[in-house]
Amino acid sequence: MRHSAVFRFTAPGARAIYLSVCQEEGDVGERSSARVRLEDEETLILEVSAADIPALRAALNTWLRLINIAVEVREAALSRGGSALPPEPYI
Repeated sequence: MRHSAVFRFTAPGARAIYLSVCQEEGDVGERSSARVRLEDEETLILEVSAADIPALRAALNTWLRLINIAVEVREAALSRGGSALPPEPYI
């Protein structure tokens, strides 16, 4: 039986937060998976599923921490007159 959790974050700048954390999607672990997506310009959706409750808790801790850090860094950059969006990734 898989366990899952879905979080919806509404914030100005959700796109910037998404661009900051979406690069980590493949790095969750063997027992869990996560998907992050934009519902609209101000809504970020985090979907996490796992094989068991401890794996779900660990994955949620990781992803909620990543999102929190992205929000804090964005706020710090904006307060110093920086850009609201991260630089374009190298391809």
